Amino acid sequence: MADATLQHDTVQHGVPGAYEAPLFGAYSKKVGMWLFLASDSLTFGALLFAFSYNRLYTIPWPTPFHAESIANATIMTACLLSSSLTMVMAVFAAQRGDRAWTRNWLLATMVFGTAFIVLHGMEWSKLIGEGLTIPGFPKPPSAATGELADISKNVPQFPATFFGLTAMHMLHVTIGVIYLGVVAFRKWFLPILGVLWIAGYLLIPADNVFHYGIHALLLGLIVGAVILYLKPKDYDAHDVEVSGLYWHFVDLVWMFIFPLVYLMSTKIQ
Repeated sequence: MADATLQHDTVQHGVPGAYEAPLFGAYSKKVGMWLFLASDSLTFGALLFAFSYNRLYTIPWPTPFHAESIANATIMTACLLSSSLTMVMAVFAAQRGDRAWTRNWLLATMVFGTAFIVLHGMEWSKLIGEGLTIPGFPKPPSAATGELADISKNVPQFPATFFGLTAMHMLHVTIGVIYLGVVAFRKWFLPILGVLWIAGYLLIPADNVFHYGIHALLLGLIVGAVILYLKPKDYDAHDVEVSGLYWHFVDLVWMFIFPLVYLMSTKIQ
């Protein structure tokens, strides 16, 4: 009887995903992701607190965002909300074993995430071009004067906290897109990352702040290659669900950034 039980346990352990030592009755990778997100929330909490603290104790607090910036940020928000829906659909498809639609929904999520990054990059470039900068950023000669240039000079807390918070979130979205690409396409995604990195490095002007930020793709390529070649596997429904937790967290953080940073710093005319 004992031998039969041992044999049964061995067979179960040999089936991928069938045996998983539970922690609080949850899949261990899911618990690990929850722990990571709990620690990451402290980072965003500190950045949000820094922005809020400076807003409360800096009088007058700048309100540099106008209709164009709010419209752009609203479209960015719509992209992330749509990506949350497609991520949910990807998880449902993975749970019913539909590999094709899992990949399709993950690709749609990546498209919405990429659209968010591009729109955010355009917003940053516009603000920097108009004079909202921090030390280390390029300072266009045409932006030596103006509302945003005055803010950078007189209230440096605003650009410091704005760029710090939104840069951290943009980095997380970029990591999320790479993460989903690895889950969806595995090794086939690596050459795509390589092409995007080379194209971005060559096409983005050297005086653009994102010329150096494009190296995040190179870092993602290296980490993804290490993971995929050292431990190759076919990602299952559990892996898709865990990646969904990360993506929903990134979307949730933006739901705090959008009203706090944009809507509450808008000049009503």
